[in-house]
Amino acid sequence: MKLKSVDVKRIYFEAFPPKERMPFPLMVAMSKLWNTQFWSFYDNNTLCGFVYLAHSRKIVFVMFFAVERSLRSKGYGSAILREIQSRYPDKKIIISIESCDESAPDIVLRKRRKAFYLRNGYRETGYFMKLNGVVQEIIITNGEFIKREFRLFFALYSNGTMWPKIWERAAIEEAARKK
Repeated sequence: MKLKSVDVKRIYFEAFPPKERMPFPLMVAMSKLWNTQFWSFYDNNTLCGFVYLAHSRKIVFVMFFAVERSLRSKGYGSAILREIQSRYPDKKIIISIESCDESAPDIVLRKRRKAFYLRNGYRETGYFMKLNGVVQEIIITNGEFIKREFRLFFALYSNGTMWPKIWERAAIEEAARKK
């Protein structure tokens, strides 16, 4: 799968709001590391989407995944998720998505996105994290989510520079009940 950075960059900038993005040149540079992949997916010569992920011995963390806007709801996203699964059949695959906070202005889109992942074999973990100031829900396929294991993944991947806050929904709900 070839990477045409100009086309992928356009999809990336359309799909992710500024506060959720990494600098694109950094993504390209990091994709040269052994544990980072930046794949683009084509149907013949038509760019369908891309995925940017990092992996360790046990975990694959899909950091960015998007399908060309005009090709959404046509099965390409599901096909890309199946491809990731086929390349990493023995690893836990983790994705973080915007939380479905009812007060979010784009709640309908967030719920639709979450339903897409659930239809494709992902399930809720009950955990959330904060990346770049954005609360994200953690979903998984191929295993159970273990907070300590995921934190260690981030520490190793980032050489100790990333320690995202990770919490369990049940703990938040319990604290709210005690108030």
